[in-house]
Amino acid sequence: MDFYKDSCPQAEDIIREQVKLLYKNHKNTAFSWLRNIFHDCAVQSCDASLLLDSTRRSLSEKEMDRSFGMRNFRYIETIKEAVERECPGVVSCADILVLSARDGIVSVGGPYIPLKTGRRDGRKSRAEILEQYLPDHNESMSVVLERFASMGVDTPGLVALLGSHSVGRTHCVKLVHRLYPEVDPALNPNHVEHMLYKCPDAIPDPKAVQYVRNDRGTPMILDNNYYRNILDNKGLLLVDHQLATDKRTKPYVKKMAKSQSYFFKEFSRAITILSENNPLTGNKGEIRKQCNMVNKHN
Repeated sequence: MDFYKDSCPQAEDIIREQVKLLYKNHKNTAFSWLRNIFHDCAVQSCDASLLLDSTRRSLSEKEMDRSFGMRNFRYIETIKEAVERECPGVVSCADILVLSARDGIVSVGGPYIPLKTGRRDGRKSRAEILEQYLPDHNESMSVVLERFASMGVDTPGLVALLGSHSVGRTHCVKLVHRLYPEVDPALNPNHVEHMLYKCPDAIPDPKAVQYVRNDRGTPMILDNNYYRNILDNKGLLLVDHQLATDKRTKPYVKKMAKSQSYFFKEFSRAITILSENNPLTGNKGEIRKQCNMVNKHN
């Protein structure tokens, strides 16, 4: 657990403090940290490859369509700088990414999850293989279940991870296929009016600030309201709708809709598995000086 207890004993406190400060000033950072752990760790390894900028030779994972809407990466650098001031060259960006997600989950009312440290940073972007690992929002439930199972996340674990859609918002770009040219009949008609009001264009401008909140009731709180919404046909994404209707996942959706503690238990377990997906340890990888670029080797 406490990989840095001798080399940088304050590391976790500094990260927690920074996450709190950032959350106070920019509430949406907590949602970004939660999304980061999924987008980084689900793609082969929890090695902060997500954070690397594009170079002449390789495209950044951040530029890919699957990463649409991800932001606040500059604040990961803020956390890294604070840690570097205390212990230069000791704490990896991969650990900062995972611990900021853990502390972000707490900021939005979720459970505290004890996570291991000691990951090292990868030296290459995985943009070209990203889509083989990250399921898209309109993929079939079989594909989604399969992708997660390959990381060791079982069906209740997947249902719990999708509970992350209880916070944050979804860009109209990802929704309009359910509204235009015809409204998806599976959507709750009372919800459709709000969605059409927020997404008035059949072809929205990806740069426009056109979003629908994932959970209108408690948009800033990670809670089991999401499961009640999707059972009521108010899921925004196709994957949300399928989760509530597929016979493999529906029993867990119902159970989580009834019990927040069951949701939190499964969510904590799934985040733990995700955070331990194939990390670089020992002398593999490196400890980056800056999270958005690999170290220069003379």
